[in-house]
Amino acid sequence: MFSRTVIALTPFFGRLTVTSEIRMRLPAPSIFVANHDSVADPAVVMAALRRFDLQPVVLATAGLWRIPGLGRALTRDGHIPVHRGTAHAALALDAAAEALAGGRHVLLYGEGGLPRRRDAAPTPPEPFRTGLARLAQRSGALVVPVGHAGARRIASGSATKQLAGTLTAPVRRPRCHVHLGAPMRLPAETDHGTTAARLAVTAAWRTAVRAVGERPLEQLAK
Repeated sequence: MFSRTVIALTPFFGRLTVTSEIRMRLPAPSIFVANHDSVADPAVVMAALRRFDLQPVVLATAGLWRIPGLGRALTRDGHIPVHRGTAHAALALDAAAEALAGGRHVLLYGEGGLPRRRDAAPTPPEPFRTGLARLAQRSGALVVPVGHAGARRIASGSATKQLAGTLTAPVRRPRCHVHLGAPMRLPAETDHGTTAARLAVTAAWRTAVRAVGERPLEQLAK
C-alpha cells in the first residue's frame, strides 16, 4: 500500500483530486492524521501527499509485516508496525517520535482501525485513540488533519467485494478526493487534544465528501 509502485499506479484506479489549506512550507516534521475507512485509502492519501513532495513514515498494522517480501520493503522505507492490543503497541509511538526527531513526517490513523461497515457510503471518522495526542505532546510537532473520500468506492465490504472493487476500479474510475487542513497545535491535555484532532479531521473529511459529490451519513459514531 505504501510502495512507490502502488502510489504511482493509484491514479489509474480512480480520479484523484487534492486541495490544501497549507499556505507555507511546514517549518518542521509534522504529524499527518487521516480518517481511515478503506484498505485502499493509504495509497490514495500517500499519492495525494506525494503531489506536495511529502513522503511520510506511516504507522500501520503489524500484520502487513508478516506478508512475504512486503515486511522487508516496509522496514526499508522506514514505516512503523503497530502491534495493536499487545504490550508492544506503545513501541510504535517511540519509533514515530524518533522519526520526527530525525526529520521525517509521520502519517497515522487516529481511529486505529477500519470500520466494520459493509456499505460504500462515507461516514464521519469514528472516535480517535489517544496515541496521536500523546505523540504530539511528546514531540511538539504540528498536526495536519487529512480528510479523504471515495476510497470506499475502490475497496469496501467483504474480501470478495474488495477484490472485485479493486479489479473493476480502473474501468469505473471512482472519484477520490483528499483535503489537507491547516496545520494546528493540539491542546496539551490528552483528551482535549484527541477531540480537537477528530473534529479537524472530520471537517477535512466533509470537504472531501463535498468534492466527490457524495452524500455523507452525518450521524457521528459515539
